[in-house]
Amino acid sequence: MYAERVLSGMRPTGRLHLGHYHGVLKNWVKLQEEYPCLFFVADWHALTTNYDSPQIIEESVWDMLIDWLAAGVDPAQATLFIQSRVPEHAELHLLLSMMCPLGWLERVPTYKDQQEKLANKDLSTYGFLGYPLLQSADILIYRADKVPVGEDQVPHVEVTREVARRFNHLYGREPGFEDKAREAVKKLGSKRARLYLELRTRYQQDGEADALEQGHALLDEAQNLSLGDRERLYGYLEGSSKMILVEPEALLTHAARMPGLDGQKMSKSYGNTIALREDRDVVVKKIRTMQTDPARVRRTDPGDPEKCPVWQFHQIYTDEATRDWVQTGCRSAGIGCLECKQPVIDQVLKEQEAMHERAQPYVDDPSLVRNIIADGCERARKLAQETMRDVREAMGLSYS
Repeated sequence: MYAERVLSGMRPTGRLHLGHYHGVLKNWVKLQEEYPCLFFVADWHALTTNYDSPQIIEESVWDMLIDWLAAGVDPAQATLFIQSRVPEHAELHLLLSMMCPLGWLERVPTYKDQQEKLANKDLSTYGFLGYPLLQSADILIYRADKVPVGEDQVPHVEVTREVARRFNHLYGREPGFEDKAREAVKKLGSKRARLYLELRTRYQQDGEADALEQGHALLDEAQNLSLGDRERLYGYLEGSSKMILVEPEALLTHAARMPGLDGQKMSKSYGNTIALREDRDVVVKKIRTMQTDPARVRRTDPGDPEKCPVWQFHQIYTDEATRDWVQTGCRSAGIGCLECKQPVIDQVLKEQEAMHERAQPYVDDPSLVRNIIADGCERARKLAQETMRDVREAMGLSYS
């Protein structure tokens, strides 16, 4: 049994926009209050599609990290790190590739989808085919049991679950498991050891669910057990072998669909974005010049908010009373388009004001960000090394 832990990452694409905030970062800020969280920069993943232009990645990494901090991701609550600074990700990826069937990777929906979308790039590479397995390694190395994703990413979590299950099936019954488990029982102390063995018998022979629950509670309270011994005792109690890799659950997140300035999804490739730390004057100009309902040619023409990109911003940024005012005023030509845009401008500027304030110390002194990441990488690497010790031992690679 492992503690609850959330893992999520983002490819470094440079400065982030409001779509990233409402789609991902806002949720991260909420999750860090509820769970131990690890958030990482997926720089190796960036290379799977940008292997021919790596120079853009380094600058993008630091810009993106400042945006995370600006959005309210708190290094005092969550662990922030860079994937490539924890080389154990690559080692686990390599070892998993030895037992992961090729068909599992080829059937991941985004594999063919990305090849079609990025037809201008040659993605017939080993790295691109294997990136879902690298994602699995990213999750499994921290024994994260929760991965926040949108519905389109659920297949990636399913592959990860299958990989963990297959690994545990192949390697979970460690050599000498029974002997090691009996030795671990002795470390509980005589009184607790007797109770543990009694609960084990009651659960395995009589099927008492309460006995399993009490056994788990007894192990949770035991202070002097190593991680390996604790897992052996959970397995011994349940009649299974040692669980080495944890099967994660997809934590489905509802993300507001952030429209771009033209009504399409906000995306750099469409050139319709507002950056997270956009200059105030630029925000005002971008929203004031947004497209509106094409049927409203003159101020006196009535309009239809449902056909106007600005209305999509109102649904994210303004309250019910303001939205009622927009519906009535637009349809009756009682308000003009610039009047309609003003509450959106006010709310976007208000949201970004806090972001600018949080970002400023890091812009003034970039070493602050580097120190946060150095600490985060160290914490992440300790967790990764614990997992790799168990993985190597299970696969007969510890040579101790």
